[in-house]
Amino acid sequence: MSIAGAIGRGLGLPVTSLPPQDAVGHFGFVGGIFAMDVPASSDLTRKRLDWHPAEQGLIADLDEGHYFGA
Repeated sequence: MSIAGAIGRGLGLPVTSLPPQDAVGHFGFVGGIFAMDVPASSDLTRKRLDWHPAEQGLIADLDEGHYFGA
């Protein structure tokens, strides 16, 4: 919920957690996609491209507010 929380803060909107089994009832058919547990990692990209990120992470970047200005 960290990413959703950062977006909610940036937009001034409340964010709540929803159990995966309730996702389809709440979001419709796309809720099944939202409820999937699909962990992601940059390990393969780092290895193949010799990539070493040096900037701040996604949450810190979202918290800067650049994406939510008028």
